[in-house]
Amino acid sequence: MDQLYREAILDHYKHPRRKGHIDGPDIHYHDTNPFCGDEITIELKVTDGVVTDAAFDGRGCAISQASASMIMEEIVGMSIADLKEWGKEDILELLGIEIGPVRLKCALLPLKALKAGLYGLDEWPE
Repeated sequence: MDQLYREAILDHYKHPRRKGHIDGPDIHYHDTNPFCGDEITIELKVTDGVVTDAAFDGRGCAISQASASMIMEEIVGMSIADLKEWGKEDILELLGIEIGPVRLKCALLPLKALKAGLYGLDEWPE
């Protein structure tokens, strides 16, 4: 089973989903992992407290880029309130493989950027 998840991670790395930019995003947040140099920028369109479009851009290792791709696919249609509840376990479940402590920061960088952007939007209805 791990092999299937590894293949999915490599596929998302080689063929990222929702990579690029959104015109006039409601949320735009950039973050980096200073230890390895990974970078992620998250852009979201939000209507009535629900994510209606999502994109990311960045560079880095397969884990950080695949995690961003998987997250962007997953969150369209979700409410800001639900996304604020997301945590480490949700990302690890998306990735589907055990991640060691060194790679954990890579896997969680897109979540960190997403959460930072979301908490800047407290004025949106939830």
